[in-house]
Amino acid sequence: MRILGLLLSIIVFVSCLNDKNAPSPNQPIVVDTTTATNPVLPAGPAVTSCSPDTVYFQQTILPLITSNCAMSGCHDAISKKDGVILTDYTNIMREVKVASPTSSDLYKCLNETGKDRMPPAPAAEFSLANKALVLKWIQQGAKNNSCVATTVNCDTTGVSFSATVFPTLKTYCTGCHSGATPSAGIDLNSHAAVKVYAANGKLMGSINHSAGYKPMPSSTSKLGTCEISQIKAWIAEGTLNN
Repeated sequence: MRILGLLLSIIVFVSCLNDKNAPSPNQPIVVDTTTATNPVLPAGPAVTSCSPDTVYFQQTILPLITSNCAMSGCHDAISKKDGVILTDYTNIMREVKVASPTSSDLYKCLNETGKDRMPPAPAAEFSLANKALVLKWIQQGAKNNSCVATTVNCDTTGVSFSATVFPTLKTYCTGCHSGATPSAGIDLNSHAAVKVYAANGKLMGSINHSAGYKPMPSSTSKLGTCEISQIKAWIAEGTLNN
């Protein structure tokens, strides 16, 4: 009998607890209908302040490769000569060996001679400085990195075509826009030719990625703020052959 009484007491106690936890008839039952969501992360590579000791893919390597190697008939997405596409980070990395930078096809082809050299003749070969940039980028891990340069030290006074504007165009543009059959018929390999496109607004429209103009060097890459400011200043000063 004592055991039966104890069991009855436990049942009554638990029942009271349940009654306390249950909502009263007049109290609304709140149902949590929210669902957990993953935070939205920004697309593309992280953007940092530019460091002079770092080679950045978005600002340096991609423009170099797309201007000199990914033109029509070579390694663009349509032509894909020899099955190689060099228009974006993912495809470029197929030609890179981070563990052995000098063995990377991307770097080796720049140092070949004759028909194996890239870009092939009659296009100009990469300068020693640009070859060094490609190698240094691979040695630094071949990262899909990007940066924002400050314009504090950007000199836009007395900009020279030979010392400032033309070197910028040679690095980012003349790989496509020079030679016997320049892309879109646009030749930027001389002062006289560049002056024409500076005068009709196409040069600034393209490098600014303005609406109605074909973005250059490419739709995924843009010249730095300083370079654009310097070209703009050169045009404003009369497009001198200085």
